[in-house]
Amino acid sequence: MKTYPTHPLHISMLAPFGIRPKGTLAVRMLPLAQALVQRGHRVRITAPPVHNPQDAGQRIVSGGVTVLHTRLPRLPGPVGVIEQVGLLLHHALDSAPDILHLFKPRGYSGLAALAARAVRPGLPLVVDTDDWEGWGGWNDLLPYPYPARMVFAWQERDLPRRAASVTVASRTLETQVWGFGVRPERVIYLPNGVSRETASGFSPISPPRSSPPAPTLLLYTRFWEFEVRDIVTALVTIRQAHPEVRLLVVGRGERGEEQDLLRLARRAGVAAALDYRGWVEPAHIPPLLAAADVALVPVDDTLINRARCSVKLLELMAAGLPIVAGRVGQATEYLDDERSGLLVSPGHPAALARATLRLLDDASLRERLGKAAQERAKRDFCWDHLVHQAERAYAIAVEQCAEQKGFRC
Repeated sequence: MKTYPTHPLHISMLAPFGIRPKGTLAVRMLPLAQALVQRGHRVRITAPPVHNPQDAGQRIVSGGVTVLHTRLPRLPGPVGVIEQVGLLLHHALDSAPDILHLFKPRGYSGLAALAARAVRPGLPLVVDTDDWEGWGGWNDLLPYPYPARMVFAWQERDLPRRAASVTVASRTLETQVWGFGVRPERVIYLPNGVSRETASGFSPISPPRSSPPAPTLLLYTRFWEFEVRDIVTALVTIRQAHPEVRLLVVGRGERGEEQDLLRLARRAGVAAALDYRGWVEPAHIPPLLAAADVALVPVDDTLINRARCSVKLLELMAAGLPIVAGRVGQATEYLDDERSGLLVSPGHPAALARATLRLLDDASLRERLGKAAQERAKRDFCWDHLVHQAERAYAIAVEQCAEQKGFRC
């Protein structure tokens, strides 16, 4: 079996939602598509304007990649769902692509990919999964109606089985897809990466300050990854050794968890240490990363955390920050304990505090771990490197369709 395609391909990508807010399209699909264009392929992304109706009907071009947002359906309810699926299907297939790459096996785009198999049975379908969507994952985290949860859980298992190849963002998702009955040789590990712009957009890390006047810890998060009380408990311990330390918090919870953080911090007497910034535009993130001495990535050992592949962690690495992270899922793939970061037991605030204090008290360790993390992100997890994994998935899909009799792509 060939490793890569032997000629440039026309790839049609189906997005789960639009380019705003920051999500799968912006941080996974688009940089991968741009890297594919750099390799000589032609890529177009079709996206339903879920979460961003203001972009409905708009077409943008970024790095040689066309992103088309479909218009809004004219009718509500089930008829509107059928209309949206039809729009996605039309725009995804109207340019006669060589490959259809579905990102997230769920929602409107998942239904459009299923329809594409009926309309163009010879078109190789590649399915990408970068999160756990069903029970134990986003189904439990977000307030979807029960019928929608049932559909998402079904799509998550069914669509990878129908694909000619599957790309997965984490090792946990790799084993999950194997468990669905997809043969291992058709499952390609494609973790999240950093774009060339992100990798080069951060200034080289500066020499550590010998005695920082106000050591700054950074919590760059969506909050649902951990128990909020654990970060407060750790902060209390850290403040006992470093009363001047502050915690810069960037991000917003799915269910208002940031308010729990502020409330618990007040109760514990550490509210003065918090600098809460909320959700921040991506362009304004680098200066905040540069202001931090240590980044905290607390993670509980749950299915959704084991399956996900954190782009935020990669951003912290690319910025050259020394990181303390929970030893869960992809953190163990991205960070080499004691070499490019410190990994601690999940859900263990005392361990988080001890590792953080160790970094605050050792400037040379901060510099060594931060530099190693930055080099690892740029060397091993840049899209210019990871793009070869996508090409491998495409080659497998094309050959699967061309050579195996009786397999309907």
